[in-house]
Amino acid sequence: MSVQQYDEIGEAFEGFKALPLAQYGEVPSFLAMVGDVRGKSVLDLASGTGFYSREFMRRGAAEVLGIDISGEMVAVARQFEERDPLGVRYEVGDVSQLPPLSRRFDVATAVQLLNYAEDVAAMERMCRNVHQSLAPGAEFFVLAQTPDYRFDGPPLDQYGFRCESTGEEAETGPRVRVTALLDPPISFVTTCPRREVYEECLRAAGFGEVTWVPLEVSDAGMRRFGADFWADLLANPPLEMLRCRA
Repeated sequence: MSVQQYDEIGEAFEGFKALPLAQYGEVPSFLAMVGDVRGKSVLDLASGTGFYSREFMRRGAAEVLGIDISGEMVAVARQFEERDPLGVRYEVGDVSQLPPLSRRFDVATAVQLLNYAEDVAAMERMCRNVHQSLAPGAEFFVLAQTPDYRFDGPPLDQYGFRCESTGEEAETGPRVRVTALLDPPISFVTTCPRREVYEECLRAAGFGEVTWVPLEVSDAGMRRFGADFWADLLANPPLEMLRCRA
């Protein structure tokens, strides 16, 4: 998705997190993987409107810097900070061209970032820039499209999203159209990079302990909708996570 497409979404982007897939799958899974951030400095890349940045601060992070390529997204994030000051800082920036930051962080996160790399070289540049922004031993947590998602599987509409192949292929993997079934629906086109592309780019950048982590449905989601409701999602999850260490 282009910067312009994200600029046009603005505050509507917050609505993504209320859809069942995000509310009961993505958000609790990602926060559980990142774990305890108390007293840590967190670099939130592709921070969007600041959803995770704010959450890390609420969970006791010492410092949070959110960076996003979309000026409109950063403007919305700053509005949230003005309305409810938590101490999060936001900057507009392109992770593939990220200059050295003023400090090295204890944790970095990237939700739907690496899949926007134009090609393998761009993803490797992103990973190198993240690595140079981290203290030795710091962890980097990634959320992305599942590399081997089956587009011919049952639809995900009941979970609030639609995920379709565009039929095009980029260097990193197939192009996909993801639609958030809001009112009105919001669609964006991204890439679904292959598993080995992620792994090779992260390792080339100096990361080790590269581990895939599956998406899970929270207990609250199971209680609200029941196991049968989630069966299609868990049989063919559209999202998967990665963790690695600098």
